[in-house]
Amino acid sequence: MITAGVDVGAKTVKVVIQEDGKILGKGLVLAGLDTEAAIMEAFGASLKDAGLDRDKVERVFATGAGRKEVTEADDSYTEVGADAAGAIYMYPQARTVIDVGAEEGRAIRVDERGKVVDFAINERCAAGAGAFTEAMARALELPLEELGALSLTSTKAVPMNAQCAVFAESEVVSLIHAKTEKRDIARAVHDAMATRTTSMARRVGVEPEIALIGGVAKNPGFVESLQRDLETEVMIPDQPEYVGAFGAAILAAGLGK
Repeated sequence: MITAGVDVGAKTVKVVIQEDGKILGKGLVLAGLDTEAAIMEAFGASLKDAGLDRDKVERVFATGAGRKEVTEADDSYTEVGADAAGAIYMYPQARTVIDVGAEEGRAIRVDERGKVVDFAINERCAAGAGAFTEAMARALELPLEELGALSLTSTKAVPMNAQCAVFAESEVVSLIHAKTEKRDIARAVHDAMATRTTSMARRVGVEPEIALIGGVAKNPGFVESLQRDLETEVMIPDQPEYVGAFGAAILAAGLGK
């Protein structure tokens, strides 16, 4: 059965089309102000990528904060349910799933059957989501894509106490005035994110193996800080930002656990 999953996040809309667990096509666009238009654009991009007409897609499931805006959806799932389904399909051995997106982070613990046992969600203002790194990159006058790589060159841990992006930005400015090297500040930013994420994950109980998904999983600085804080390696799929949409598509096909 060919199905589609639509993940309407705070920053982007992701669509995955799959058949028998194999991804046929995918699309990603910025959510913008017109969410409905963004959904249609992402869906169109995924169909084009798959080389399919719309009538070939038999079922559509939606997920994400804006899932109720997917008018073509046959059903919807919470982000927790879709994340777990997608991650566990990719990594059956995983027992902890950590999803860090633009505005929110989630930690999910599953049992040996892939069923959700517990989950936790971080506060939106906390240093535990992609928007935090965007704000810190602006404060450092660096392109966002350079922030993670720069942090990997640091060998010095600099404490960052602020948990809110507004106060953390002031803290970054103070560190700059104190002549702290940018690479060390970049590491401090990612260490703060990792600490917040690990704390959230420990509330549900961190069990190996750990799968890291969401767009922030593409940030090497955050991954390094998180693995250092967790004291273990994490498993990351090639395109971690699509896992929620893939999970929704898997559930639409009845393949999820």
